[in-house]
Amino acid sequence: MDANAPLERYRALRRAGELDPDPAQELAAEKLQMLHHRLAQYDPSQSSGWRQFLFGRGQTEPTPEGLYIYGEVGRGKSMLMDLFFEGAPIDRKRRVHFHEFMGEVHGRINAFRKAPAAERKGDDPIPPIAEDIAEATWLLCFDEFEVRDIADATILGRLFGRLFELGVVVIATSNRAPDDLYKGGLNRQLFLPFIEDLKQRLDVLCLEGRQDHRLARMKGVPVYYTPLDAAADAALDTAFQNLTDRPVGDPGEIEVKGRILVVPQQAKGVARFSFPQLCEAALGAHDYLELTRHYHTLILSGIPQLGPERRNEARRFVILIDVLYDNGVKLVASAATDAEHIYPTGDGGFEFQRTVSRLTEMQSAEYFEAPHRLLVAEA
Repeated sequence: MDANAPLERYRALRRAGELDPDPAQELAAEKLQMLHHRLAQYDPSQSSGWRQFLFGRGQTEPTPEGLYIYGEVGRGKSMLMDLFFEGAPIDRKRRVHFHEFMGEVHGRINAFRKAPAAERKGDDPIPPIAEDIAEATWLLCFDEFEVRDIADATILGRLFGRLFELGVVVIATSNRAPDDLYKGGLNRQLFLPFIEDLKQRLDVLCLEGRQDHRLARMKGVPVYYTPLDAAADAALDTAFQNLTDRPVGDPGEIEVKGRILVVPQQAKGVARFSFPQLCEAALGAHDYLELTRHYHTLILSGIPQLGPERRNEARRFVILIDVLYDNGVKLVASAATDAEHIYPTGDGGFEFQRTVSRLTEMQSAEYFEAPHRLLVAEA
């Protein structure tokens, strides 16, 4: 018995009571187990990998089929991939957030274009970049595979097509089915061949399940904390830990109409901001809409009581709550007072009552258990 194999590790967690029974998760673990065994003997330098492509060696073994696992947030996709990755019997492996990886690729492309022509391998940056990646990494595990902009969409087909040819095995988790990637995006028809290639190269598995395992940890737990004190701060820290399995998130950036929106902390579809960062800064509906495309849950700290002199902050807060509510984004917040007294008087005070109603509904179990709706159109 291989104690490092994903199915064995998954069942050990089940026996320890750390996981509830979940047939969909077990099926995914079984598929990962089969791939684990194939990788034990896999060496792309002796098969259909990069050396064969570069030097013409004969193929001795086909590249193992990768796996694309998709489903709603909290279904255990990242947990399963972690179990697989940690025990994967291959040295040249990497686990990376997909957007971090693509950021690196764009950086390599820019460096290639700036390099003197004599130092470059031709005029096309994609082949040498793919070759460098394939030489260093035989197994690529992507968390949160998503395509949101045309810059990524235009290079994905060629880059991944070459990586597949070079024998790189790909595992990916995503909230979206392959056919929904870059849905509604600019010139999406040019992206469709990549989707078909992805489905041919990777076994596609929908991780169905009724329970959102991370959000389930918030069941029966308050999501609105008042007053603003150390206890409220600690509660938000606990909420972030429960929702992401991490005490602190990574910083991030989102491009909004040519501007950069800085995200102080993010992990696994959860973003953490303070009230000043979202409602005192010069932000608007487009910024908040973009947040809903990237995150299913927002943790917001330090909502103050607002007087008439802070009508601009109150207006931004109203827009923020409207956008979160319309898209089914979860909100965990700390505030100086209850929702009804955040903005008791001032311009727009009457309209603020709708915000009070929505804030109240967003604290309910029914709202928190509803899916992330993502009503905004993708650009």
